[in-house]
Amino acid sequence: MNRKWLPWLICALALAVIVAGIYFPILRKRLRQATQLPPQSEEQARRELTQTTPASTSGPLTKTRLFWSSGAGDGSLMPVTVDLPLANDPTLRAKQVLNTLLAGPVNPELRTLPPDAVLLAFYMLRDGTAIADFSEALATNIPSGIESEQMAVDSISKTLEANVPQVRWLKILIHGQEVDTLAGHLDLTRTFLVNAKAAPITAASAHAAAQATDAAKQPASKAASGKTATAQSKSVTQQSLTPATPPGKLTPPVKKP
Repeated sequence: MNRKWLPWLICALALAVIVAGIYFPILRKRLRQATQLPPQSEEQARRELTQTTPASTSGPLTKTRLFWSSGAGDGSLMPVTVDLPLANDPTLRAKQVLNTLLAGPVNPELRTLPPDAVLLAFYMLRDGTAIADFSEALATNIPSGIESEQMAVDSISKTLEANVPQVRWLKILIHGQEVDTLAGHLDLTRTFLVNAKAAPITAASAHAAAQATDAAKQPASKAASGKTATAQSKSVTQQSLTPATPPGKLTPPVKKP
């Protein structure tokens, strides 16, 4: 090696040592901070995958009432109004509001549901019964006690009542299965009343809605036939009866004297 390059090589090595001495503590600090962050749980990862995307993010915003804890410590709830682009379909609409409820309020102390809980599935029966299937975290990570368990169910049912008027009853499942209690106290084998005035989703009403949609798309020359079909569907709908008792329970007949 040419000796005239030796001083330059020594200077370059010295400069590299100085730069390493400056940046090495910074890199070590960042590495320490990264290792101190809690690992993402399986439930949190699943939520990111199953989170319901609003049906129309560019649609008009709707005033949505979500029920979280009031912070009074007595199990009471407080409605909070947020603007969400809600879907018209009751099933999609329910998924949107429940996923927002699960995301939690700005103040985490007012949360009513565990942060790792995930809405796995939601569907509705024709009689207005809503089936909400949650992950196991809803039962395992909620504080055990009748007050906290009741507040969790109340926040779900009140949020559905305020935003999805088609829901009459609520049935809660845990990972696709019916369980005896939520966390040892609140009975989950029952069906919870959400809205006694909700109109049941019957086949007649669904058929009437479909006919009304088709009539709206028909040209003016077919308006008369569309009106006739709508009138017939209304007469069928008026004959449907709303159940007065929870699904699965029968009212004994009245005995005549």
